[in-house]
Amino acid sequence: MTDTALLRHPAREQQRGPAPSRPKGLLAGLLRTARPRQWVKNVLVVAAPAAAGELFSPHSLLRLALVFVLFTACAAAVYLVNDARDAVADRAHPVKRHRPVAAGQVPVAVAYAAGGVLGVLAPAVAAWLCPPAVAALLTAYLVMQLAYCVSLKHVLVVDLAVVTTGFLMRAMTGGLALGIPLSRWFLITTGFGALFMVSAKRYSEAVQMAGKEGATRALLTEYTTGYLRFVWQLAAGVAVLGYCLWAMEEGGVPHTSVLPWRQLSMVAFILAVLRYAVFADRGTAGEPEDVVLRDRPLALIGVVWVAMYGLAVANW
Repeated sequence: MTDTALLRHPAREQQRGPAPSRPKGLLAGLLRTARPRQWVKNVLVVAAPAAAGELFSPHSLLRLALVFVLFTACAAAVYLVNDARDAVADRAHPVKRHRPVAAGQVPVAVAYAAGGVLGVLAPAVAAWLCPPAVAALLTAYLVMQLAYCVSLKHVLVVDLAVVTTGFLMRAMTGGLALGIPLSRWFLITTGFGALFMVSAKRYSEAVQMAGKEGATRALLTEYTTGYLRFVWQLAAGVAVLGYCLWAMEEGGVPHTSVLPWRQLSMVAFILAVLRYAVFADRGTAGEPEDVVLRDRPLALIGVVWVAMYGLAVANW
């Protein structure tokens, strides 16, 4: 065997580890690690202002754009730290081994450093440019999510609560940034709606990994599909109840619109939940954003609901 062949021996290649990253490849890897597809979740920051009819003023739009960027930075920080921490385990996974940190495109130290910078910078900017409550909420989000990466993702039920709370925090941030009071029905509907989607995703993952050891997160082996089904059904019911109670509560405001849009929007909301439940029941709701964006009937129902909701807020 020649010296060149020895140098290219697979065992020796594995011992040397991933090749150093080029600057361009490093930046692309950092961006991929920040999960751009997941940034759509941060659009929830507009939920409370939209519900209060305070979405379209220049001040509101600028403040919400800032909050969106800051929440995206916090989420990116968590993803970077998570992938750096799990790099060794991810290299043994058939899919996760292609993640930039696991594949060596982004060195572990660089991922930790980038995550640390974003994690410190985002709350600091929020403390400077936003109300104190926003900075406090972003800090709490970071602490909770980092605790999730370290240990909470291995604790039954708590893992569902942490992920759900992350969605709820996104929805709360927009209201806090603009000083909008958060309705109890808004919080109940948003919180249990998020739990519905999170538990449906877990249920779908559990169904798809049945009989495949190591195919996905280890904690799923501790849940039964029956339990996860119970959770998403319970969450869907409470979310629908909370929304209906909000829609039926006039709050002392005289009814002057052409039609009772708030009450009518219940139909679209319930249809949307029922439509999404079809995918949850089949075990194909693993990626909520894919379900929402790719299913045309669900997208159409969503457009109708947004239109009715907008008309209710405008009291048209």
